[in-house]
Amino acid sequence: MATLIWTEPAVTDLDQIADYIATDNPRAAARLVKRVVEHVTLLEQHPELGPRIPELLPGSRYRQVVEPPCRVFYRYDKAIKRVYILAVMRSERLFEPELVQERDVEGQG
Repeated sequence: MATLIWTEPAVTDLDQIADYIATDNPRAAARLVKRVVEHVTLLEQHPELGPRIPELLPGSRYRQVVEPPCRVFYRYDKAIKRVYILAVMRSERLFEPELVQERDVEGQG
């Protein structure tokens, strides 16, 4: 079983997406957050569940899970059995590799 670690930027991303949706439909925002958290929680038991991010090189260590309308980006550190949730973004946005690379706790040094 892997330990799930939400980085502060990822939590902020999800909060901002939920806040935006909540301006029109607070219940929909709450349902989305619940679905995203439930989907991400599956990574505790199945840390390699998500495919590698298609916009990155095939051997990239970054993966994603998709819970429409969101993409959740993460990295699994197999040696210490930790899943780092690095970012959450709306699916329609253009992905930029720096989004995950700059937020990666290990990639900062």
